[in-house]
Order: sequence, then C-alpha cells, then structure tokens
Amino acid sequence: MGRIGYSTRDFEVPDRTLAHLQVVILDKLRRSETFSLTLGSGSDGGARTFVIGPGTELAFVYAGNRPPRLNRRWLAQLAGVASTNSGLLVISEPDDGEPLPE
Repeated sequence: MGRIGYSTRDFEVPDRTLAHLQVVILDKLRRSETFSLTLGSGSDGGARTFVIGPGTELAFVYAGNRPPRLNRRWLAQLAGVASTNSGLLVISEPDDGEPLPE
C-alpha cells in the first residue's frame, strides 16, 4: 500500500492505483491545470477532496520496489474523469487495457 502526501497528511492508496494517479496528476500539472482530487478515505474514514494546482506539493510513496505496469485504457479513463467538473476520482480499472511498454 503506497501513500500520496498532500500538505501535512498522507493517504493510503494501493501502489497500482497510485502509479496511474501519478501519471494523470503530473500530466495535468505539466499543463499548469488546476483540478480537484478525491480520495476514498483518510485515517479517520470518509472521502477527502483536494484542490491541486501547479504550486501544490505532493509526494508519491510506494510500498513495493517495482513499478506496476500501466494500463493505457485506465490512464485514458482517469484523465477523462480528471477533466470533468467533479475532478479526478479513483475509478475501477478496466480488465482489457493494453499495457504500456516497460
């Protein structure tokens, strides 16, 4: 289980999900876009929504020592969701995505 660090708080996210979120988040930040990110739960439970922009300090911390293979279809779906008014949400990974080359 990895973690995403935002401000002074860390939120647990499975490594596989974290790798996909990191790609989408960094892509949006490279384009200087501001967007919201909703994560399922914090240490006290419940969903948390954050506004992320170019000046936001984030940390992506992985528990495993090998990066997960990325699912191209899931990346596209997450990027699409991130561009909506509701912002980036963790959605279920599609089964038949074409993996990106390692």
